[in-house]
Amino acid sequence: MPPRLSICTFLTLDTLNETIAEALSRDRYIVTSVCSNEEFFKFIEHEKQQLDCLILQSSSELPQIANWLHGQATLLPAVILHEDSQHSQQSDDATAVRTTITTPIPSVDETNPHPQDSLFTYHTAELHVTTSQLRKIDHSIDQAIAQFINLSPACRVNSATSTADVTQALTTQNFLLLQQRRLTEKLKERLGYLGVYYKRDPKNFFRHLPPDQKQELLEKLRSDYRDIVLCYFADDNTLNQRIDDFVNTTFFTDISASQIVEIHMELMDSFSKQLKLEGRSEEILLDYRLTLIDTIAHLCEMYRRSIPRET
Repeated sequence: MPPRLSICTFLTLDTLNETIAEALSRDRYIVTSVCSNEEFFKFIEHEKQQLDCLILQSSSELPQIANWLHGQATLLPAVILHEDSQHSQQSDDATAVRTTITTPIPSVDETNPHPQDSLFTYHTAELHVTTSQLRKIDHSIDQAIAQFINLSPACRVNSATSTADVTQALTTQNFLLLQQRRLTEKLKERLGYLGVYYKRDPKNFFRHLPPDQKQELLEKLRSDYRDIVLCYFADDNTLNQRIDDFVNTTFFTDISASQIVEIHMELMDSFSKQLKLEGRSEEILLDYRLTLIDTIAHLCEMYRRSIPRET
């Protein structure tokens, strides 16, 4: 199952928090909204290792918040939200910011080591959007994370003119590298599911197969499902992989859930006959309803995760 992205929003208006929470589906994101500096600082101290992106409101307090984050040696992907009216009044600055965002982050030049000092508040990979763009906030989060992953450890993260403490700078760079590595692995896991629904080849769908291949596929599914049932309540560390393999086969051959139920019932009927011959109770077979539920739940989850959402 692809991991959800953990998002923290720090916005003064409840309506903005609500809009973002509604725009981000719960199956793909965990959204935590905070409204005060104290609450924000406390949350970051406890959750910064697991956070994937910040959504911060552009305000007079933002530089103070950024400085606090720098003091905590904490660098995270960030989306900076501007009100539309504020954005229009500062169109020249906004144009400069957008130019910075849509072009690669420049490498450090010894003749001009900090070319973007006036264009960022938190770090040079922050993304600036307006309230009118909140309907596509998920795309903004993806872009902010992508830019953050490409952020150089040698980047300047504080626009203050004073020289940063060497120990703090090294700690910040180490945190940045760890976060970049964690996010890269997390995105690989998420993107592994994205669009896989459309990679299925209809020629391999069960309904399109010739009769002999249909029979061969059903026999394989029956055998694989029997193995799952036999080790379901045993201490077998291969169970999850067996279920995943079975679900992958049914997914890419477009086997219906009703056919899985049929395979289950055929197997239970076979076991029932064997138990009767041995003079044993059939009640134990009721427990294997959990196996069927678990397998179908895995299949439903794969469909739900793999079909890209409409934009």
